[in-house]
Amino acid sequence: MIAPSLLSADFARLAEETQRVADADWLHVDVMDAHFVPNLTLGLPVVQAIQAVSPIPLDCHLMIDNPERWAPGYAEIGAYNVTVHAEACTEPRAVARDIRAAGALAGLAVKPGTPLEDYIDVLTDFDTLLVMTVEPGFGGQSFIADVLPKVRKARELVDTGHLKLFVEVDGGINADTIEQAAAAGADVFVAGSAVYGAEDPAKAIAALRAQAAAAMSG
Repeated sequence: MIAPSLLSADFARLAEETQRVADADWLHVDVMDAHFVPNLTLGLPVVQAIQAVSPIPLDCHLMIDNPERWAPGYAEIGAYNVTVHAEACTEPRAVARDIRAAGALAGLAVKPGTPLEDYIDVLTDFDTLLVMTVEPGFGGQSFIADVLPKVRKARELVDTGHLKLFVEVDGGINADTIEQAAAAGADVFVAGSAVYGAEDPAKAIAALRAQAAAAMSG
């Protein structure tokens, strides 16, 4: 599944920008609070406005402190998947329960340097694992291939029935890197400039999807 990142869109034309990627599976929305990460993006009122016009489900990635307090609100406004950072949570399982109770899938994100092993037990309460393939906080960074063993491990745990979740990758995903991520076992791909920077976003989405499918079956 392809999830274009709104971080690469024109923020002055968000409603139109959601329509440009109507062929995608999810719309990835990065919420940053200038605390957990140095950057500041959008908050709940703007995401609610996007949710009202988006032709596809919202995949909200909360790069914020205190997700226990804020995450359920994104589920309540209708986001399809709400992801919090493992590094920001004191009680990941409780956050997952609250997100699910509010009607969304619950996701757990891990930074490139965070070991997956520390969270395998809690991931049984989650629907999505988001493996960051760049340091969170800014778009346009280069893909870090060193994190692919985490993706492979997660895929193995899903394939053996230990976990039941989407394996999502975010950061530096484009025509040059999507095959590596797909071959490692990812099934949701967040792509920013590779989609929004393309002349024809629909064509870019279709091409990325085809590349990923070929790499998975290869």
